[in-house]
Amino acid sequence: MNIVNRWLLPDGVDEVLPPTAATLEKVRRQLLDTFESWGYELVIPPMVEFLESLLTGTGTDLDLKTFKITDQVSGRMMGITADITPQVARIDAHSLNNPGNVRLCYAGTVLHAKADNMLASRTPISVGAELFGDTGSNGDLEIVSLMLASVGSVGRQAGRSLHLELGDVGVYRDLIQTADISDVDERQLFELIQNKALPDLDEKVKTLNLSDELSELISQLPRLCGDLAVLEEGKTLFKDYPGILQRLNNLAEVSQSIASRHVDVDIYFDLSELRGYNYHTGIVFAAYLTGTGTRIAKGGRYDDVGDVFGRARGATGFDIDIKTLVKHLGEQPAIGNVGPGKVSVAYGLSSVDRRWEKICELRQEGYVVIEGEAAQCEFTLIEAGNEWSLRRND
Repeated sequence: MNIVNRWLLPDGVDEVLPPTAATLEKVRRQLLDTFESWGYELVIPPMVEFLESLLTGTGTDLDLKTFKITDQVSGRMMGITADITPQVARIDAHSLNNPGNVRLCYAGTVLHAKADNMLASRTPISVGAELFGDTGSNGDLEIVSLMLASVGSVGRQAGRSLHLELGDVGVYRDLIQTADISDVDERQLFELIQNKALPDLDEKVKTLNLSDELSELISQLPRLCGDLAVLEEGKTLFKDYPGILQRLNNLAEVSQSIASRHVDVDIYFDLSELRGYNYHTGIVFAAYLTGTGTRIAKGGRYDDVGDVFGRARGATGFDIDIKTLVKHLGEQPAIGNVGPGKVSVAYGLSSVDRRWEKICELRQEGYVVIEGEAAQCEFTLIEAGNEWSLRRND
């Protein structure tokens, strides 16, 4: 007889159990409350959309992550949401179409056909914020500041500090456009730079028939990582590339403002960070909990993605994987509203009206009241002379 383990879940698909689920929900609420205090309004995009809308302007990375299904009503292909950001861009461009800067935020579970890595969940819970309309460093500064303030407010309650990584995909993009190489060669360069395979990169560059100057710049790109001195080194190397110099100046301006606002955040630069290369158009950034090496939040600029929806304009934003965030925070009783304790109440009908009134009073005061058998309660509600009172359990 073939016995099927019906309780098994697919690889990478996980469930969240008590008490972690309660902590996760409190973090979600806290993040959305922070977004609201910065003027970001909540939207709830649909779980599925037509594929051509969902994947527009996002490159191949998101395509590989998206589950495809056939709509039984229209016969068209649909995708299950793997990234909420393109949906929010559609909402800004088409559903709202409001003038001026628009600030939107969201929270929801997404589904990945392929996990980011062997240990990653394929059902992350994504909480994020998007700023539309601003094309300059002010927008970059606001969205990076909000990311740090949001993650930092949770992390500090657990005694954790943050590490910020900054880069700009436009540096690599401008170099490749100047090089004018084939798509095959460009993909090989991309992989070598992203993996920081320095010896292989040097050998590859020699085969491309580029000028000595351009060959040197491409070879040096993955070596440009570290503290603020990296930007000064980059300005010297790219002195003949005004577009790249402007990008480096923007990074310097944003990082200096971030350093003054968040004095406890370590800032690291990587000019070869190409995460979301087919999607992002400028500055990219990520937040890490210091000492974990795990990315908690990520984001970047993605101007003109809304063009296909009839509205091309500046856009930047970030998302936080709150499953990963909560996992690395550990025990954190300070997050959320912690009531005065749990109370157990035995089932019974004596003095029922007064008993129910007392239960309601305790719940309004912040106690957790559990009727029937309950373990690990600090108090028990007892009756004495038609009056109900709390008895602390030893």
